[in-house]
Order: sequence, then C-alpha cells, then structure tokens
Amino acid sequence: MPTEVIRVVIVGCGVVGAAIAYELSQITGLAITVVDRQPPAQAATGAALGVLMGVVSQKTKGRAWNLRQSSLRRYQQWIPALEALTGQRVPVNHQGILLLGFEADLSKWDALIATRREQGWRLERWTPEQVGDRCPQLSLNGITAGIYSPQDCQIDPTALTHALVAGAAKRGVQFDFFSPVESLEFANTAELADATQQRCVGVRTVQGDRLLADWVVIASGLGTTPLLDSLPPPKIDIRPVLGQAMRVKLAKPMGDRTFQPVITGDDIHIVPLGDGEYWIGATVEFPEDEPSTSLGHGNTPEAIAAHPAALEKVWQGAIALCPALTEAEVLHTWSGLRPRPAHRPAPVLERLATCPNLILATGHYRNGVLLAPATAEWVKEEISGAIGSL
Repeated sequence: MPTEVIRVVIVGCGVVGAAIAYELSQITGLAITVVDRQPPAQAATGAALGVLMGVVSQKTKGRAWNLRQSSLRRYQQWIPALEALTGQRVPVNHQGILLLGFEADLSKWDALIATRREQGWRLERWTPEQVGDRCPQLSLNGITAGIYSPQDCQIDPTALTHALVAGAAKRGVQFDFFSPVESLEFANTAELADATQQRCVGVRTVQGDRLLADWVVIASGLGTTPLLDSLPPPKIDIRPVLGQAMRVKLAKPMGDRTFQPVITGDDIHIVPLGDGEYWIGATVEFPEDEPSTSLGHGNTPEAIAAHPAALEKVWQGAIALCPALTEAEVLHTWSGLRPRPAHRPAPVLERLATCPNLILATGHYRNGVLLAPATAEWVKEEISGAIGSL
C-alpha cells in the first residue's frame, strides 16, 4: 500500500455520507474531508423515521437483498461500537416490526417466511387473534394476518448520524459545513493517458475554496444531478419525492408497555419513542412537474410545498389502525425530500467508468438509513481495493 497520504472528499453529510466517512476512517493513510451546505442529519435524513424493513421486505435476492442483509448485520456491530467510541446514545427499538396484512391470499408471506428461514432469518405469521393479543391497541378490522419480524428494528436517524460524525471525527476526519459544493474539478484531459477518461481532482465550494482530492465520493442526494452535469452521458437524474410525518403524545403508551414494536400497515408507520410518544408517517408525494424538479445542492425542502391533506390522510389512516391515537396531542409536524433516481433502481452505487476516482453513493430514496452501513462498506471496498492494487 502506498505510504503517501491519499485525499478523499465526501460531498454530503446525511446518514449515508456520515456512514461512509466513519467506515473510511478505518483505512490507514486516508485524509478525509466531508463537505456539506448545512450541518449533519438535515434534508432527507432529518425527516426519516429510521424504520429498517430488511427481513420483512419482499426483496429476496440480488443486490437489493444483499444490501439489506449486509446492513442489518453491520448495524449489530456499529451501534455498540459507536456508543463506546463517542459516549453518545443511539436510540434503537429492538422489539421488531409488525407488518399488518390485509390481503386474503397470504401465500406470498408464507413463501417469504420459508425463504428467510433458509437464509438464516426469522419471520412469524400471526393470526388476527394473535395480533390482537400481542398488540391490543390495534383495530383488527380488515386485518388477515400480522407478519412479525423480530430482527428488523428502528433507529433514530439524527442520533445515528451525529454519532457517526463524532466517531469519524475522533479518527481524524475533517468536516466542513456551510460550504455548498458548486462544482467538481477535473484534470486537463491532455494530462491523461486515456483520452476517453476523466480524473476528478477535487471540488470547488460556492465560497471559492478548492478541496483537492485523489478520490471524490458523491453522497449528496438531490445535489447529485447538477454536480455531474459536466460528465458525458448517461446522466444521473435524481428527483425529489416529498414525505411528511408527525410526532404525537399520549398520556400513556398504547397496548402492552413491555411490547412496543414498530407497527406498519397500508404504508403507514407508527413508531414508538417511549413515554407515550410516537412518530407517525410518512407521506409519499410526487411533484406534479416531476420531470423538471431535480434540485441543486443548495436547494432546500421548501422548494416543494407540503400538502396538509396528504399528512391528514396518513394521520387518519394511523387512527384507523390504532383508535387510541384519537386522544393524542400532535407535538409537531415536518417534511423532507427523498432523493429518488429516475429510470433506474435505488440506490445509485457506482464507480464511474469514465472517471474511475469518482464514486456515486446516492439516491437511496426511502432506504437511506436502512442501507447506510452496506453503502459505506461498498465504498470502503472500492477505495481500499483500488489502493491495494497500486
């Protein structure tokens, strides 16, 4: 391995960018800088609920499942290590996820349970009576089954991101906030042996600062598309999908105090936070002018209006699942934009063939928190593998 310092710049410090910085900080000889237009855990991360639907997902093979499986296993190591390194608590609900089924034909769930058993994971199918016994706060109207996933969990995204930043900083990673990246900088093609390729030599911020780099990792979500405009096709088109959520409080926890899993049904999540508080969410709102709504790195969630009626629909759906929520006080509501790749699966994990030292780790859509560990591990393998081959 080379003895000289290798400079890495990571653009974006949501949960994915912070996770990459933390993983890369374990490689000796890297000088890592993370740059973002705002403090960590803003944008999509700040609006996320942190529900890790890995085992209960219908993804069973290929990249989609491998990323989920890798992340769930990595989290088992990450959380205690982060808390020990930083002294910061990362709240995790280890009581699993209960997914409510409303379909008459449950064969797909039986098939998934069998597949997961073969893969070494647990899922349980509960009858409606079992659902009511374990979670008496639920209305059983229309419920045909409960799919209980004890190995899935929920993690506080903001606390996790701050712990990742603190852990990376303890290992020497530098963070440069309030510095929006204006552009990538490339070497003169005349200097390259292969005229069909480019080499990214760093980034330039809107303040005019240059950060030189041997590797650049783009983890900027909705800021990805404008940064890559100067590269040849195919273009990476990341588009915003707005999500709204709310935090509510009851006088006491619903149901069994000793069993408070995340409950999800009809794409509505009810997330216990303790002391009778819950997150409820989240909407999925596509802009009407979606083809023209790719946002630049400096844009904010206010660029797309949140529709109160959409959040109200989710709230009423949550009440239909848990009637006790009618007594809840709404503490606050919020919204954020999720980065969704157009015309390709999420996320975008790619080391560009035309610019081999530029890595894309972006566009995670609704699974940024779930896939952050696997994404970070993939980036680490790409860079360490390339360094090791020099």
